[in-house]
Amino acid sequence: MGPSVRTSVYVDGFNLYYGAVKDTPFKWLNLVDLARLLVPGGHVVGRLKYFTVRVSGVSDRRASSTSTSLSERLGTLPEVQIYFGSFLAKTVWRPLTNLPVAGRAIHTSGVVVLP
Repeated sequence: MGPSVRTSVYVDGFNLYYGAVKDTPFKWLNLVDLARLLVPGGHVVGRLKYFTVRVSGVSDRRASSTSTSLSERLGTLPEVQIYFGSFLAKTVWRPLTNLPVAGRAIHTSGVVVLP
């Protein structure tokens, strides 16, 4: 077998949490061990760059403490480098309007609430 290939792994922590582990029992993944399972044979995980944001807790206090705890735990692993970005939490809404399209109107019965 030839020399090992040092491999860097990049993790988008925000999307990992909200897209895969939120509301599951898998919040405390050891991402270095997971990366070692996923990289091809002959590769060695040299570093894992974990990109995340500090969750304010305004909309979800549990997510804030989970995010902080995970970052602190990952930071104890020598292969992990943590990068904090920023995120602007805001409610996005648009008024529901009845614009005529091709001479027709959209009629609804009462208020329409979109998730």
